[in-house]
Formats: sequence, structure tokens, C-alpha cells
Amino acid sequence: MFAEKLFGISTALAEEAAVAATGEEMPANPIASLIISLVPMILIFVVFYFMLIRPQRKKDKQVKEMLNNLKVGDRVTTIGGIYGTISGLRDDSVELSVGRQNLSMVVARWAIRSVDEITIENDSEMLN
Repeated sequence: MFAEKLFGISTALAEEAAVAATGEEMPANPIASLIISLVPMILIFVVFYFMLIRPQRKKDKQVKEMLNNLKVGDRVTTIGGIYGTISGLRDDSVELSVGRQNLSMVVARWAIRSVDEITIENDSEMLN
């Protein structure tokens, strides 16, 4: 009994019994029913792609481009909220000058959140 229900045999047998009792044959198109059952899943995937996957890829591309375009003298903010000026670059790390005494700090390149638009010439008054 369980195996029949699991594989849908019982529903097929019930449909055959209904056809025999009424004498009318029900039109059954398995391809159409398959397409109708797959359409909601396809629509859900399309919505997820345009609302979640595509914007995240675009954002990741912008972050990667920003990290690749870092240069000495850029004013940056780290993910920890530290503001500093880039004084040196390596492959996977960045050396920052931080604070009034220009303390040197090394952080991972991926830890840079953003590049600030303030230039060093305008920023020197704010640091001191």
C-alpha cells in the first residue's frame, strides 16, 4: 500500500476505475502537466536571479575593482572603522598611516571597506 502511494500507482488505478465507471475517458497529457508544474519553479528561479544573484555579483565586481585600484596616498576606511592613508601596498596587505602621529598599521587588503573622496592635501588639517 505504501509503495503504491509513493509511486502514484494508486492514483492511476483510481483514475482507471473512474473511467470504467463513467465510460468517459479523461484527456491526459503528461507533457502539459509537467510543464505546468515546472513553470512556478522557473519563475521563482528567475525572480531570485534578478533580485539576489545578479545584484550581488555586480557589487562583488565593484569591490574587487576598488581593491585592485588602491594606490599609495588614498584615504580609506577599514571594515573595523579605522580611517587611514595608504602608505604602502603589497600583494595581499596594505600599510596604513593612522592618527596624528602617523602610526603605521598593516591590514589585509580585503579589510578595506571603501576609498574616501578626501584628498591628502585637504585632509591634513583634519588629522592634526
